[in-house]
This record gives sequence, structure tokens and C-alpha cells, in this order.
Amino acid sequence: MAKEEEDPLSVPEVELIARKRLPKNVYEYYACGADEQGALRRNAEAFRRVFVLPRVLRDVSNVDTSMQLFGTRYNLPIGIAPSAMHKLVGGEGEADVARAAMNMNVNMTLSSQSTTSLEEVMTIRNNKPQERLPAPQFWFQIYLNQDFNKSIPLIKRAEAAGYEALVLTVDTPVLGNRLNERKTPLVLPEGLRLANIEDESAAHKPRKPTLNRALMDARSSSKAKEIIISAAGSTHSSSLTWETTLKQLRQATSMKVILKGIMTAEDAQLAVDHGADAIVVSNHGGRQLDCVTSTIEALPEIAAAVQGRIPVIVDGGIRHGSDVFKALGLGADFVLVGRPVLWGLAVKGQEGVEIVLNILERELSRTMALAGITSIEGITKASLGVRSGSFGVSRL
Repeated sequence: MAKEEEDPLSVPEVELIARKRLPKNVYEYYACGADEQGALRRNAEAFRRVFVLPRVLRDVSNVDTSMQLFGTRYNLPIGIAPSAMHKLVGGEGEADVARAAMNMNVNMTLSSQSTTSLEEVMTIRNNKPQERLPAPQFWFQIYLNQDFNKSIPLIKRAEAAGYEALVLTVDTPVLGNRLNERKTPLVLPEGLRLANIEDESAAHKPRKPTLNRALMDARSSSKAKEIIISAAGSTHSSSLTWETTLKQLRQATSMKVILKGIMTAEDAQLAVDHGADAIVVSNHGGRQLDCVTSTIEALPEIAAAVQGRIPVIVDGGIRHGSDVFKALGLGADFVLVGRPVLWGLAVKGQEGVEIVLNILERELSRTMALAGITSIEGITKASLGVRSGSFGVSRL
């Protein structure tokens, strides 16, 4: 057995093991992006163009990676991003991820497309031993249906269960052109179900691709219209607006509202204007518009537009603790990681997720020490440079 198989030391090593263990169609469902997968590659590659400037002769004997968000103190400025159907990947799925989040005192966002119910996941959070730190907050991700009223029961369930925030995905008026997924549609095997939107009998019925995925694979505009009509308002909404959507959510829930999928300064400003509690700079992991900038490239102008009025969160391409450092230096208050958590889950269930989070913590702490910084608040663009022309580094 190779050394990394026994004891992976980096997130890329964890992914290599996961890729060997997962069925090809499952790995590709999570790993691949849209069209030519340019956005997927750019998300990671853009981090390589940013450099950390080391500082010396500073006391870094006590580096603190903790931070506060919405009044809750977390051990890391890293949360677990929402991703669908964890039981396809390994272990006990979302339950294992939730237990890892509890043990590591990190934030978790549960996908509405989870294979474990939102109530079961929240029960894991609420069972945290009293002698330990206050439990981290959990958030709930949702796609709004074309008929908003069909989304209200799920929103109410999340609020009743105790989720702190509703994370509304706003970048999916239609699904991106995910060629791998279209060629090899992924359906849940017998025994699994989308636990938040299907009853228990669904786990034992023959499966077909969902309406949203059928719409993604429509080969003509007439076929797409046929699917939309037959869905009767159950597909992802393509009619969300700044004028109506936030108002509807405020009427439906008292949870915080976080908008996930912001990629321009203009939309960031609108999010602030319309009362969003936070935004996530995200291109859906490169799974939507392929000809889009990386999230780390979009981040600085978005952070400048927000000017600290609400938290700015970023995801996409984060594979190293130094990537977390760079994101914070470029204006993010918090980051989310998605695929690395799935790779850890595939390798060793809850323990594998904790391995990934511990790798990122050690790398972040080490980067901070070598940059002469001892607190998350101390990370600014003054610690960063960017490649300049064919040779040299420019300060940010």
C-alpha cells in the first residue's frame, strides 16, 4: 500500500484515494464541471497566481485560527459547503459530516438534496456534550421552486429544526451544461432517497433523473417547455428577482438569509441593498457557467463593494490552508469547502472528513506563522502579492 493510502498528508492525496475507491460515475458527478470545465480549473489555478509574503522576527508562538461569525466562535474560518447526496459517497453520509463538524467546531451547510433528513442532522448537533464548546451553527441550503409556495414547507421545517440561516442558491435559473452528467446520469440506488423532499417509499421505487436534470438534458426548446409545463412549478425557479425574492423569504422565515452564487460587485451591492445577511462568492464549483471568472478573482471587487456591511464568504478551488489565507487576505470573512469534504468522507467516513479539516487547519496555521501573523483578523492584502508580467511580484 502506498504511503498516501495509509496516511494522506494533503487534500490532493485524499482525493487520489477517494477517486480509486468511488465508482467512476459517482466520482465524476462530484468532480466534474460544466462544458469544457474551464471554470472548474480556473477556480484552483487562480490561487497559484497569488503569493504570500513571508515576514520574519515576529513572535508567532501562539497562532489562533479561530474567528467569529454571526456571534458564534468557530475553531476555523472554514465551513462545510452544501453538496448533494452524501450517502452516495460513503459512511453514513451527512450524519458523518455533521459529527465531524461538531468535533472540529466548524460550520456546516446542509444541502436540501441530502440523503439524511434535516431533522436528523440537527439532532446530531443538538446532542453535543455540554462540557464542550458551544455547538457550531448549522445552515440549510435551498433551491426555490418555480412556485414559491411549494418551497415554504421545507423552509418552515428548517426553521423549526433550529438552523441559523437559509442559504439560497441564486445561480441556477437553469442547470449548467454538465456533459459528464448528461452522458452518464446519476440516480440514487435502491435504499437511498432525497430525505428532505421524498417519503421513505421513494427509496424502494425505480429511479429516473429528476425534472431539473431532465431539463438540463433537453435537446430542443420545445422539449424544455414540455418538461417545464409537466413539472407544474416544481423545477428550480427561473423567475427569482431582487424586488420579490428577499421579501418573500422574510415573510416566510426569521432565519438569516445568505445568497450563494454572487459573482459581481453589482450583485453584491444589490444583495446589501435588499437586506441579505451575507453572500457567498461562488460559481457553483464550476458547474454552471463555464466561461466565468474564478471565485478568487471575483472576490476583491465584491469585497470592495460590500465594504464590510455584511459577511463575504467564498468557495471554489480551495485545496490548501494557504488558499484559505489568500481568500481572507483578498477580502473574504469566511470560506466554504465542498469537494475536499466529500473526498474525506469517501476515504474514511467521519474520520476522513476530520482528516481533511485537520490538514487545512495545520496548513493555515503554518502559513500564518510563516507570514508573521497570529490571528485571523491580522490577515490582509498586505500579506499578499500577485504575479506581475513574465517576472516579478506586485503588491496588492
